[in-house]
Amino acid sequence: MAALIAQRLVQALIVLVVVSVLAFVLSTQIGDPVASILGLQATPADRLELRTRLGLDEPWPVQYFAFLRRVLTGELGVSYITQIPVAELIVTRLPATLELAGVALLLSLGLGLPIGIYAAVNRGHWSADAVLALSVVGVSIPTFVIAILLIFVFSVTLGWLPSFGRGQVVQVGWWSTGLLTDSGRRALLMPALALAISQVALVARLVRAEMLQVLRTDYIRFARARGIAPRVITLSLALRNTLIPVITVSGIQLGFLFAFAVVAEAVFQWPGIGLLFLQALGSTDVPVISAILLLTAAFFVAVNLVIDLLYALVDPRLRSGGMTGRADRA
Repeated sequence: MAALIAQRLVQALIVLVVVSVLAFVLSTQIGDPVASILGLQATPADRLELRTRLGLDEPWPVQYFAFLRRVLTGELGVSYITQIPVAELIVTRLPATLELAGVALLLSLGLGLPIGIYAAVNRGHWSADAVLALSVVGVSIPTFVIAILLIFVFSVTLGWLPSFGRGQVVQVGWWSTGLLTDSGRRALLMPALALAISQVALVARLVRAEMLQVLRTDYIRFARARGIAPRVITLSLALRNTLIPVITVSGIQLGFLFAFAVVAEAVFQWPGIGLLFLQALGSTDVPVISAILLLTAAFFVAVNLVIDLLYALVDPRLRSGGMTGRADRA
């Protein structure tokens, strides 16, 4: 297990270094931060002074290693536009995105698991095929279209849910949450549902395929021969073994939802990391852009590391196999 952890940590470090290079290169190509800060009316002397103060007159390798040194020391810099430390901005916005991604994951599993189980148990029945087809329709529609449709139905037509914002939030230490207030929960429902719908078909089809394989195994046939109730066989014996690959997909989904929540956050004006990233892009706020790209990569790496360790705990054969089994099954 120690060797596995060390191997995964080295791989994670390599990924983060590559992402840091890409983040730095991207941040140097999206525009001129000096023009965004000073505007078009600034004098050449003011532009030169600011460029020197920000270190933008240095060669790119010097700028990159200065950027990397700040990251390794926990100094993410200061926003060019707001003059607020980037770490403070991220800490303020991070709870909103994590709550949105977490609730969206729960909704996708809550909808996808029953659909997949039903489709596997009733294989070949028209109702099972209809449910799967309906789930595919959901994944075929872009997230922003789903978000707009939800706003039209539940906000404009019915007036049940707010169309933007996070609602009332409360502070629990450094964490700001809307889950403890009624308006916060109502504001969270539509953005989370808009993100979850695109993932339901993935979960449903995975659960269906895995459960069909498990239902064909000898121990399931033996359980049926012993007269065990079909519901017990499905929900206890078969589902337990089906959940192993679902763990992998759930982790990947969580990383995907965290990274691509930007669409829902933009439509619903959800004050999270995604909306902050869009605002930073619009104003060429290089420190914020670079920090968010690194944070997203670190989140993906951490999630995949946890998944690998969970797999090793669930299946001891993988502890000495370099986790190749997980890649084959995924």
